[in-house]
Amino acid sequence: MSDEPKWRTDFPIRWEGDNYTTRREFTKFLVLASGATFLGNGYFVVKRLDQQREEHPTVDVASVGEVPVGGVKLFRYPTEDIPAVLIRLGEDEYVAFLQRCTHLSCPVHYIRERERIECPCHNGVFDARTGRVVEGPPPRPLPRIRLRVADGRIQAEGIMPA
Repeated sequence: MSDEPKWRTDFPIRWEGDNYTTRREFTKFLVLASGATFLGNGYFVVKRLDQQREEHPTVDVASVGEVPVGGVKLFRYPTEDIPAVLIRLGEDEYVAFLQRCTHLSCPVHYIRERERIECPCHNGVFDARTGRVVEGPPPRPLPRIRLRVADGRIQAEGIMPA
């Protein structure tokens, strides 16, 4: 009879196979991976909130009455390389949007007869009053520019979050 305890014969240990990850090591990995994922997502949330708080300049777009009812005036906002469109929908009703389709950034155009904004590249259609998607592939509404009327001038003063 051998001197080894019975449990050693029942559960023999093969040292060459003893390179598995321990529960403690696996738990450390899970904690570190979860922490890295949390920090990564937190970075994008903070970045998104920071973009929404971004200060936009106040820019004169047109004088009241300069654009006829149903007419359009193109301008640049918030920088000189971003096209935007001012639309006069009614006597005292103005709206402005960035002029890039939210699908693939093609320029959009106001169609007065249908009171909608269309993207000719992929047949995207937006509501002219709200900028929301009516038809087509655009995934988001058009970014709307906040307008203010002061001293007979229409001014752009920010971009509303979608």
